[in-house]
Amino acid sequence: MRKIEKQGTTKAFQVEESIRKRFKKELFSKFCRAINDYDLIAPNDKIAVCISGGKDSFLMAKLFQELKRHNKIPFELVFLCMDPGYNKKNRALIEKNAEILEIPLTIFETNIFENVINIEKSPCYICARMRRGHLYAKAKELGCNKIALGHHYDDVIETILMSILYSGQFQTMMPKIKSAHFKGMQLIRPLYLIREDDIKHFAKYNELTFLQCACKFTERTNENAHGELGKRKQTKDLIAKLKQSDPMIEANIFKSVENVNLNTLISYKDKRNKLHHFNENFKK
Repeated sequence: MRKIEKQGTTKAFQVEESIRKRFKKELFSKFCRAINDYDLIAPNDKIAVCISGGKDSFLMAKLFQELKRHNKIPFELVFLCMDPGYNKKNRALIEKNAEILEIPLTIFETNIFENVINIEKSPCYICARMRRGHLYAKAKELGCNKIALGHHYDDVIETILMSILYSGQFQTMMPKIKSAHFKGMQLIRPLYLIREDDIKHFAKYNELTFLQCACKFTERTNENAHGELGKRKQTKDLIAKLKQSDPMIEANIFKSVENVNLNTLISYKDKRNKLHHFNENFKK
């Protein structure tokens, strides 16, 4: 009995209770739904839960721990954190939160920030690719077959709109993908159906402070206002403005990639990246 009382006083226990009760509908149920709908976990998977230090990845870690307690599917977890060159203060905050939330972190270091700091064109894209490559490599070294990233619903709809507005393409952020360079490895996004506002509410409710942007590039430049990160902010603001007149805007953007009619497209690429033009079928 004493052990239960002691456990109930810890911050980690309180956070876990909030996931099971206060935020079950908004967080845990949607987490489980994404795993089921998109078939993200298979029996005997070993998943590297990638923690960047932000609210999204730390929540994902706690949701995985909660799922593991139910143990309906046998799988293993590794909580993996890559330090790409954080300053001491940010590194300490990550380690402190992991201790508070009782998440056993495996931390490894790289020098990615220093490698991309002088890149002028698309530094955020290159940094993201490098980070993902290091995470795949370390996860595979640890015997994992999947890495899990903390992208959420809002990331998905922003990506869809950004691809149209800034890239002239129609594509989405997929709930899972196979690695092109690491055989047998997959990337999964189990927060795919979870709203960012609910994650913020969870953090505020539990009085948790997470890492915001720890990128050295944005500390030294105005990239956040004018570059790639600025474009995402503009897209987020645009969606919020459109939502004021139509509350279904976000849901419609999300559903748009589930309701694609190839007969109404001028051209599209198949899984082999071969381009098909509407005239191919029109002439038939």
